[in-house]
Amino acid sequence: MTERRAILSGSTFEDQIGYARAVIDGDWVHVSGTTGFDYATMTISDDVVEQAEQCLRNIESALAEAGCTFADVVRVRYLLPDRDDFEPCWPVLRRCFGEVRPAATMLVCGLADPRMKIEIEVYARRHTPALGAEPSAH
Repeated sequence: MTERRAILSGSTFEDQIGYARAVIDGDWVHVSGTTGFDYATMTISDDVVEQAEQCLRNIESALAEAGCTFADVVRVRYLLPDRDDFEPCWPVLRRCFGEVRPAATMLVCGLADPRMKIEIEVYARRHTPALGAEPSAH
């Protein structure tokens, strides 16, 4: 049977809305749209670049709990209410994804809270050998 496990971050939104920060489904890790809230304090910066950095810290934590890193990310989606806020975030995003080169999409849309300036969602694939499988010779 394929492993399916929810990863919770402690965000109050997860409990209030009824979702998980990430879901492991076999080799796949689906990380929910993640905003720039610091979940320990439930505070958020007014600066979009600082929000992007916090988004990535939140995502990195979920990926680590799933046994992944940014190197395992195959798809990323960026959601922003203001298209002009995207370019200032590029250096931060490039630090995590520049070598990985996942498929990516940026959408301009409203977000759930007007303080949110960016939301990031990723899909990653874990590279753990199946039970009883021999490691690849490559």
